[in-house]
Amino acid sequence: MTEAVPVRFVAKNMRVDLELIAGMIEPGSRVLDIGCGDGALLDHLFRTRKCDARGIEIDMAEVTRAVTHGLPVMQGDADSDLSHYPDDAFDYVVLSRTLQAVERPREVLRQMLRIGTRAIVSFPNFGHWSLRWQLLATGRMPMTTTWGRMWYETPNIHPCTIRDFFDLCAQEGYLVENWLAADEAGRRAPWRRAPLLANLFGEQGLFLLRRDQRPKQP
Repeated sequence: MTEAVPVRFVAKNMRVDLELIAGMIEPGSRVLDIGCGDGALLDHLFRTRKCDARGIEIDMAEVTRAVTHGLPVMQGDADSDLSHYPDDAFDYVVLSRTLQAVERPREVLRQMLRIGTRAIVSFPNFGHWSLRWQLLATGRMPMTTTWGRMWYETPNIHPCTIRDFFDLCAQEGYLVENWLAADEAGRRAPWRRAPLLANLFGEQGLFLLRRDQRPKQP
């Protein structure tokens, strides 16, 4: 399991995971933001890191809002539209708080690391202690700020934990270049050397991945 390295905060007016994601992206990079919403991350990357950044978003109202502000966003679906992009078209492909809402998360990750050199993924951690406690104490699906909708209304169809994601990366052969856990207030969990504790106390996980280029053993 790869030890994480520090990631600096870069903004104060964006969602916590977007601030951390921006800090992982090298200036001047080619970036695709999948599920980009109103384009807050794209705008930040343009202004502060001079990136060639663009986005796709399934919600047409969000697309319209982004385009109105001059951002290069088009309507698209992560489950079906990534196959249209050529190999190695981007330096970074970003998927923020969307992995748990797609129909085929493994295929989406594969496509991300086909069209991009690196993938950056953030997701709410379903292994957080407060969710475990609510399930144990009430026997009902938990509700938190992050998991803020009733089970019959939520778009989250594939909840996962930080530990689950590490296991998936190992199964798929993805190298974890960097990772961290964070809470909604912007504090980073201090358990980078202890992923099991991060899985218990981190409200969200953030991973920087790349393909394993090493030749496979015969």
